[in-house]
Amino acid sequence: MVRKVGVLALQGNYIQHKRMLDNLGINNILVQYPRELEKCDLLIIPGGESTTISKLIDRNKFRKPIMNFAQINSVFGTCAGMILLSSTKEANNLKPLGVMDFKAKRNAYGRQVNSFSGNLHLEFDNSNNFKALFIRAPKVSNLGKGIKILATYKKEPVMISDGRHFATTFHPEIGNDVRIHKYIMEQINA
Repeated sequence: MVRKVGVLALQGNYIQHKRMLDNLGINNILVQYPRELEKCDLLIIPGGESTTISKLIDRNKFRKPIMNFAQINSVFGTCAGMILLSSTKEANNLKPLGVMDFKAKRNAYGRQVNSFSGNLHLEFDNSNNFKALFIRAPKVSNLGKGIKILATYKKEPVMISDGRHFATTFHPEIGNDVRIHKYIMEQINA
């Protein structure tokens, strides 16, 4: 049972995630110090700039606490947060956490000017009407054993889970559609 959701508040879209959780009536805090993870049952690593977030995770001594947290609790990464959850090899000052078994290719859809919105197919409610925003979004590949595809865009996986952790290439926190956050809460509480 999720009693409190922490949103990693080092850089990126953490305020938008907080608003989404507030709209759902979910108890949440902005996590700025490793000790605050102890208060949480789920951690959201927001979209932003993956290299910057990676550096801030290390500078603020979050790496080991997040990895320990992920062994018993759930983590949800969006866009840059997804890249950080991946098992992609270190490159360009980016050190993924390796929480989930998949590879992520950064900026796979293009640069900032190539950002776009598109309708996703949500496997969990058989819907094609979730409008998602992709901002310098990654693509996923090499899905490991046990990784399930939860949403696709043009047949490309854009939301995945290993049963405990969740990751999206897009930004579900931008907009008013709460289905992604609501689904994750339901799965964790199941």
